[in-house]
Amino acid sequence: QVQLVESGGGLVQAGGSLRLSCAASGSIFSINAMGWYHQAPGKQRELVARIASGGSTDYADSVKGRFTISRDNAKNTVYLQMNNLKPEDTAVYYCNANLRRWSWAPPLEYWGQGTQVTVSS
Repeated sequence: QVQLVESGGGLVQAGGSLRLSCAASGSIFSINAMGWYHQAPGKQRELVARIASGGSTDYADSVKGRFTISRDNAKNTVYLQMNNLKPEDTAVYYCNANLRRWSWAPPLEYWGQGTQVTVSS
């Protein structure tokens, strides 16, 4: 079994910062990309940022220059540093990992349970 456990969400004023963490645990052979998505009420889940196993990154245009994604491969953990937060960043943030549980298994997508980020104006 694989678990992705997120932490670090909360309530912050506009212009403030938060750091999200997501640790993957369980039977894991290797992790490819890890990322963060968010979903606001009434909207679809959208990519926020993604980082490959080699460190290359991809960001949504709305967060470029404000958010930074990083990972610690030794800890199977991905982070999202969010600076200069805006009310429109308010959403549930989900961690995602594309990983193999065994060497012979195909890579599959796994999701965390989500953590609420609320930015007040």
